[in-house]
This record gives sequence, structure tokens and C-alpha cells, in this order.
Amino acid sequence: MDRTRFTGVTNIVRFNWHFYVMAGLLSALLFVSSTFMSGIPSAMLNIFAALILSGTVVSLVVSSYIYDFSNLYTFKWLNVWSTASHIVNIHAGFDETSHLIKKIYPGVQLKIFDFYDPKKHTEVSIERARRAFPPPPETIKISTDYIPLAENSTDIIFLVLAAHEIRDAKERSSFFTKLSGSLNREGRIIVIEHLRDLNNFMAFNLGFFHFFSKKSWLSVFRQAGLTIESELKITPFISAFILQKNGSAS
Repeated sequence: MDRTRFTGVTNIVRFNWHFYVMAGLLSALLFVSSTFMSGIPSAMLNIFAALILSGTVVSLVVSSYIYDFSNLYTFKWLNVWSTASHIVNIHAGFDETSHLIKKIYPGVQLKIFDFYDPKKHTEVSIERARRAFPPPPETIKISTDYIPLAENSTDIIFLVLAAHEIRDAKERSSFFTKLSGSLNREGRIIVIEHLRDLNNFMAFNLGFFHFFSKKSWLSVFRQAGLTIESELKITPFISAFILQKNGSAS
């Protein structure tokens, strides 16, 4: 999928339109209800309606900044390893990055893995995204329990805004343990995620509960035998963790 101006925020609305319809209807209901009241009750309903609308607008503005105007999808923040030859990109049903990675590493054979499982990943937004943008034909279907990579075989593994879809902590740890085993000595795993922190709470309100805390990710990495080579803030709302095996050379 080629990205154009406002692709990110357009897709968010397109795939999650039910949330915005609900927010609009609820705000309208509160505003209308306030006209039948007076004093403090009327003011409170108007305040709640305004908060819902303003929160929705703020989340869209921040999303546009992150996905349309930041360096997230330019990968300019990435320290490119020119010797990499075995690269894997893993997504959770919606692939926005494989074609971008191919541009960074031209001539490298890129494996694309999709761990989407409709029985586990029941979000309607992912289903809509997959219908609109089916995975590339070369995509390999995997599961979090089975990753078809040989031991010590991989230079770089990308997980861009995907790993948080593995909601169970033990399953995430097991998944990253398998990925760790597939890395060669100089290999890296690049994990890009929102964090459950103050910045994302201010931007997405209760939506930040869909993300995991930095403490949770550090625990997963540690259990998988991975250490953080570097941590980057691509934006105040997006973190990138560059991971390597314990004991690997920097």
C-alpha cells in the first residue's frame, strides 16, 4: 500500500468508523438532553459532550501527526545494517511496511509473516483492513506457536505496531523466545509500539489500555533472552526497541 498525505488518519477512520459514529451520536444525545434541563445538570451534560468530541478530535490530530507527518514510516530513525541479507517482517493482519522495508534493503529477499488469527484477533478494524488491503501474495501465514525460521538464521526481524495484538503475556514471551532463537549472533529485532504511558493517555484516553507498559515489554524481552541495544522515541507517542540476544556483540 503506497502512502499518501493523510493515509494514516484516513485508514483509522475507515477501519474504526463505528467508534466515531458512536462518539457523535452520544455527544448529540447529551447536547439535546441538556436542552431539557437547566442549571448544573444541563452544564454537566454539555461538558461531557464537549469532552467526548474534543477527545475524538485530539486522537485524530495526534494520529495524523504520528502516521502521516512523523518519520515513523520513513525509517529515517533506523540505523541500517548494510550487511543484512536475511530479513523478516511480521505483522498482525495489516501490512503497511513490507514495501517500505524493501526500499531500505533493495535486493534482499524479504520474508513476510502474518500471525493474524481470526479466532484470537477479533477486532473488526483488522477485518476491514484486510478486506481493503489483502496481504501480498508472498505472505506466509504463521502462528505465535510456529515460526518457520531456522536457529541462528536471521539478521533483522521487524515488528511494526503488531506485537501488542498478542494479548496474553505468556504467549508474547514464548513468541519472542522463538524469535530470539532465530537470530544470528549479530541479529536484531526491531519492535515499534505505542506504550501505555501518560503521553498516549493524553492522546487516546481509554484507548491507551490497548497498549502495554514499558515495564511489561521489558519483562517480555528479558524472559525471551533479549537485551535492549537502544531505545528510540520516534515521536512522543511511539517507541522503537532495538533488541539483540543476550551476550551478542554491540
